Amino acid sequence: MSRLNIVTQSTAQTVVEGLYRDLERRIVASPPGLCPVDMAASFLKLCHAQTCGKCVPCRVGLGQLGNLLEDVLNGDATLETIDLIEKTARAITNSADCAIGYEAADMVLRGVIGFRDDYEEHILHGRCTCSLNQPVPCVALCPAGVDIPGYIALVSEGRYADAVRLIRKDNPFPTACGLICEHPCEARCRRNMIDDSINIRGLKRFAVDRAGDVPVPKCFPPTGKTVAVIGGGPGGLSAAYYLALMGHKVTVYEKRSKLGGMLRYGIPSYRLPREQLEKDINAILSTGVQVKTKVSIGDDLTIMDLRNQYDAVYIAIGAHTDKKIGIEGEDARGVISAVEMLREIGSDRLPDFTGKNVVVIGGGNVAMDVTRSAVRLGAKKVSVAYRRRKVDMTALPDEVEGAIAEGCEILDLQSPRRIEVDEDGNAVALWVKPQIIGKIDSAGRPKPTDSQEEEKRIPADLVIVAIGQGIESRHFQEAGVPVKRGVIEALSWSGIENTPGVFAGGDCVTGPATVIRAIAAGKVAAANIDTYLGYNHVIKSDVEIPAARLDDRPACGRINMTERDANERKNDFELIECGMTCEEANQESRRCLRCDHFGYGVFKGGRTTKW
Repeated sequence: MSRLNIVTQSTAQTVVEGLYRDLERRIVASPPGLCPVDMAASFLKLCHAQTCGKCVPCRVGLGQLGNLLEDVLNGDATLETIDLIEKTARAITNSADCAIGYEAADMVLRGVIGFRDDYEEHILHGRCTCSLNQPVPCVALCPAGVDIPGYIALVSEGRYADAVRLIRKDNPFPTACGLICEHPCEARCRRNMIDDSINIRGLKRFAVDRAGDVPVPKCFPPTGKTVAVIGGGPGGLSAAYYLALMGHKVTVYEKRSKLGGMLRYGIPSYRLPREQLEKDINAILSTGVQVKTKVSIGDDLTIMDLRNQYDAVYIAIGAHTDKKIGIEGEDARGVISAVEMLREIGSDRLPDFTGKNVVVIGGGNVAMDVTRSAVRLGAKKVSVAYRRRKVDMTALPDEVEGAIAEGCEILDLQSPRRIEVDEDGNAVALWVKPQIIGKIDSAGRPKPTDSQEEEKRIPADLVIVAIGQGIESRHFQEAGVPVKRGVIEALSWSGIENTPGVFAGGDCVTGPATVIRAIAAGKVAAANIDTYLGYNHVIKSDVEIPAARLDDRPACGRINMTERDANERKNDFELIECGMTCEEANQESRRCLRCDHFGYGVFKGGRTTKW
């Protein structure tokens, strides 16, 4: 008999591995609105099944913890049970031998602390705070609440203009978002249970590319009310669009010479061509919105001047100021902010980086934008210094990989220490300290700490700082608008406490965020300003959605967007992303499971036709 055998995977283990993958897909596709207590109990049972049973905390403790959760769900618990769950979970966390035990108990512990009100609701009233009104995942995760299954069905039928009309009910920037939206809607797509999420952004772009010129809806009769919007970015223009549709007279005040905000002055044209942006802006202005450019609030006008002239004011100024990194030498010549550089590019004043070594500090989307722009401006070498790992970068993975393909170097785990300056005051190098990843911080990200390696010198003719943006809040604070930690304090419905008629939203309230969140904030503000003015206009779409197909949805690969060849695209600022073909769009749109009709969509009626 042989002493050893070659280990091969048994049929049972193959099946188990497949079940694990199926479970992972179901977790990825878990929609919003699930009962958190029930989910915690289900995960705990899974963890309990994984334990070896050697130690008492796992073998006995997790079982007892599961029984306590079942008591809560079955209505057999008291309020004291919640404290017992917390005490038991804490004991297991502190005493279990392996990660299976203490991580399972810690998950329950964090849950009982984080959604205690759900536990109390089950115990006191025998019900969950979450009703059976489960939303369609993609719609729920779109900040603007766009009817995604609806316009995908329209694309599948070839009704591209109707798809754009449906999108505009909730988002007046279909062209821009079809190109640069971060598509949070795809995160919980139920198609993940079968294969992969729908390419929602790609289908939106396809609809816009094929629709041609789609006129905006007819405005309601004039109300005689006037509204001033401060800021001509995506948030301000969205609010102006919907308010104008409601019949109010809207005037947008913009500090710069052109509208668009960070869409124009923060996103390079190789991602969002200016002519494409103009399509959305022109459609918004066609509603009758008036524009006054080169007006600085605080210098030319005050917020109180506008409040006295208009019935309501909406502040949507965006985050256009740069943040300092706080290291020696950052005031030297050759050190510029990413915001400043992108603003120059957006103003069609392209700097010349020919033959220069460029180092970018940061790891977000803005850092990738200036990195890839520097290549197009003729830089000899472009490097990115980032203090965490590449996988920890907040930039979209596609942006990071795109920069690498264009010849940029990612120097991860390198913390900037100082900028070396020559005798003439010019930056000549960036000194960095190698890092080592340590404990996980409160935000769930690994925290870098200094390693024992020596500092490194990175030659640099230009250093671009891309570590975040802020807002110009001083003038608003002086006028009595509440400001905390550099942002305006506004309520969830965009109103400002004790300041009737003044509203705020977008980056100036939340800090720098995504375009779709700014658009959503403008939509919310428009609805509540309309109510404040004494109206209740209904924004709706009369587009008829195609009926759901009853045929099977077999597993099918996702259509991903392609890009121009890296060696070609890095030489210009032309659009780098290629759109879908008709064949690709037809296949991708037919992958949609139509959650607006099947499952919980049936109970809801499938969609919100008005807001």
